Amino acid sequence: MNVPRRPPQRVSDRVAEQLQALVRERRLRPGDRLPAERLLAAQLGVSRTALREAIARLGSQGLLVARVGGGTFVAEPAARARQAIEQPLAPYLPLFQGDPEYRFDVLEIRHALEGAAAWHAALRATAEDRARIAGAYAAMLDAHGRDDPAGEARADADFHLSIAEASHNLVLLQVMRGLFDLLQTNISQSRERLYTSPRTFAPLSEQHRRMMDAVLAGDPQRARAAALSHLEFVHTTLRTLDENEARRARASRLPSATADP
Repeated sequence: MNVPRRPPQRVSDRVAEQLQALVRERRLRPGDRLPAERLLAAQLGVSRTALREAIARLGSQGLLVARVGGGTFVAEPAARARQAIEQPLAPYLPLFQGDPEYRFDVLEIRHALEGAAAWHAALRATAEDRARIAGAYAAMLDAHGRDDPAGEARADADFHLSIAEASHNLVLLQVMRGLFDLLQTNISQSRERLYTSPRTFAPLSEQHRRMMDAVLAGDPQRARAAALSHLEFVHTTLRTLDENEARRARASRLPSATADP
């Protein structure tokens, strides 16, 4: 009789078990801080990527809390419940800080969420919602050219969130807020260029205008199509910027040509 084999345990699962054992062995209490990431990875004999994935897993279970720039802590019971409500995606901060590729995972899920948000906003937006969306769009245009890429990115996020608010779906809004919080923690050089390059600002502004116009006109199909088209442009442009940057980095490492025959 053949006994089915258990699937191999993932490294991050094993590291999560090691972290739980460390908390027990050191008798760490809620609010106590774990060792610094570099030290902890060395102690456990694992990569920092695997460590971050394990911390994110335990964070999603309400056992650990990762604070941006502040380390990882054993979660307070009250903080666990509050985090689940106010920052549903906070446990994944270590992943985003360590691997910019997770930006593209966010963009993939935004396709599903923002298409729905734009659809429902077109159907449900009140006069106050419409005024807020128009104001967010104007603020986004005003933020351009101020030599503040991070501020421009925040204005962009505020515009998208104003549409999510107009959907009047609280769960969708909370998840989208969490996604934008994650993106703001890791605004990469390529993402900054996305908002400051003249070649991308014009199409981005036009795409945002189309989204706004469709929502304000109460046209759900056009609103969803505009949201999806915008996100596809962002995804493709970021990929191109990253590839160009990597190509330049490789070229800079090539040996320089000499004038000798």
